[in-house]
Amino acid sequence: TGMGTIFEYLIRKFKEASNEAAGQFYTPRDIIRLMVKLMFEPDRAKLAREKLVGIYDPACGTGGMLTIAKEYLLGAINPALEIYLYGQELNERTWRMAKMNLAIHGILGNLGPTWGDTFSRDLHPDLKADVIMANPPFNISDWWHGSLEGDPRWEYGDPPHGNANYAWLQHMLHHLKPTGRAGIVLANGSMSSSQNNEGVIRAAMVDADVVEVMVALPGQLFFNTQIPACLWFLAKQKKRKGEVLFIDARKQGRMISRVQAELDDAAITRIAETVAAWRGEVEAGASITDYHDQPGFCRSVPLAEIAQHGHVLTPGRYVGAEAVEDDDEAFADKMQKLTEKLGEQMANGAELDAVIRQKLEGLGYAF
Repeated sequence: TGMGTIFEYLIRKFKEASNEAAGQFYTPRDIIRLMVKLMFEPDRAKLAREKLVGIYDPACGTGGMLTIAKEYLLGAINPALEIYLYGQELNERTWRMAKMNLAIHGILGNLGPTWGDTFSRDLHPDLKADVIMANPPFNISDWWHGSLEGDPRWEYGDPPHGNANYAWLQHMLHHLKPTGRAGIVLANGSMSSSQNNEGVIRAAMVDADVVEVMVALPGQLFFNTQIPACLWFLAKQKKRKGEVLFIDARKQGRMISRVQAELDDAAITRIAETVAAWRGEVEAGASITDYHDQPGFCRSVPLAEIAQHGHVLTPGRYVGAEAVEDDDEAFADKMQKLTEKLGEQMANGAELDAVIRQKLEGLGYAF
């Protein structure tokens, strides 16, 4: 709605002027659009037949992911779909803004009876959602509470008390239906850190085959942090078992100001169509119909190879360098042209040097 768009604009402007930690308040719309496409496009045919879908954001902020996800599902896939939205938010002010945001968009959602900590006070303990999306604050160091010791959510290992990244990942997997899919924005360090049991948890998740797609994002997408970020996509029943798709999208950003970048429609479409082709769910009219590895951009990697790399999930480690467009013959031709041009410039320089000498000698200067 028009009021919804205005409200989102005001939220963004407030975010630009504030010093909230990354992810606590406003997630750029282009990141949400990319996540929504990667979450829903592969299941378009299934969603067109469904009657009810539950979407959950355990760190919902002002509700941006929930509202955009619902609008996309109803507008692009199935207008008759009944969608239940669930969320939770720690900050009282932000929670109230989320309730207002959903109301302005005409959306009824269950954000819990109050605000509260997702880990120590899970307001949706029995929820099993079809879709889970989140952009939690990066690298939270003060999340742990003694009541969380031995929590059933830590299926793949106890998260370190000093960083909540792997608590978020496991919380989402715990609340995911067997046929569901989850997507989360995290700091890049989550893909490779081995400190305080994080490497052990990541290895267990990879070996359990619940990691589906990893996307490295361009820098400067967020208004309030320069921390490099990535996208994790998780599924308990993957369409391509035993493989993980890695996408290095760091070069796909477009600068829209001196300090701000975005993923434009072309970049989002390329990434989304690549993932859809890899999953074998190509949409009619897509420009990418058959998946193939693209050096420097994407590669499908078997779990055994990931294990050989210590279960590190950084896309740049697997996709390699971009293919050189020129072959050896073209490179030789280019070098010859450059050499000839350099020779011409050197000759012109020598001629100019002689003219300068002549002029100076005419003024009485000797060399």
